[in-house]
Amino acid sequence: FFFFFFSASKPSFSTIIMSIPSVEHIDHDKLYTDLAYRFNYVSKFIGFGPDDAQVIKESASVIEPLVQPVVDAVYVKLFSFDITRRVFLSRNQGYLGTLATSEKELNLENEQIKFRKDFLKRYLVKLVTADYNASFIEYLDYVGKIHTSYGGSRAINVDYIHCNALFGYVADVLIEGVNGTTLDIERKQKLIRAFSKLLWVQNDLFAKYYVVEAQKYLPTAKKSSETWVHINKGNIVASMCTLAVCGLAYFLAMYGRASRRH
Repeated sequence: FFFFFFSASKPSFSTIIMSIPSVEHIDHDKLYTDLAYRFNYVSKFIGFGPDDAQVIKESASVIEPLVQPVVDAVYVKLFSFDITRRVFLSRNQGYLGTLATSEKELNLENEQIKFRKDFLKRYLVKLVTADYNASFIEYLDYVGKIHTSYGGSRAINVDYIHCNALFGYVADVLIEGVNGTTLDIERKQKLIRAFSKLLWVQNDLFAKYYVVEAQKYLPTAKKSSETWVHINKGNIVASMCTLAVCGLAYFLAMYGRASRRH
């Protein structure tokens, strides 16, 4: 079983500061052709391991009351900007009902908005209840894919800038929600760290469908007269920066833990 081939143990703060670990070879092409390999690499880089997955699964009863408020907050945010709001004029994959035909008709009570909110609710529940196995990794990849022309709907093509911004917003809302629970401080910290790392892993499975370097490994996107995946070389830099930020966040977290011990 391939999942989490790396050690879940965390290095001490002094180890992070004073030593450089042995260099591990990573196969460049497999990062774009082998989903499990990519997932494990990014997870290992960030420090997301079996202990984090367990913390998330054990939080199901705590997260459940937060799901609906998080979903509502997300859609209020998406409706706060015209550029993200107008995305909902396109038909979502799997939705067969009536669509709003103009921005004036768009509101949070539209049938497709309810359909999308239900999908987000099921996604959040799945994060805390699913077995973290090959099927789950494929699901995370699917969630990223369907926001682009590589997914099932030719009409859906959400620019990555909006996906990235939304991940930041969701992370903040979840942190606020967890901090408002009755969990003790240590459990709150573990849950927040685990969710933060998981969201970065999911973010990568969005970014993979946008970066230029990945295009030669992906099937041809479904074109339409109105939509196309707009890709530029800056997205490669963005992906590299994503991993760098993850490393910095992990470093600061370890620094905080080490400081509290002293």
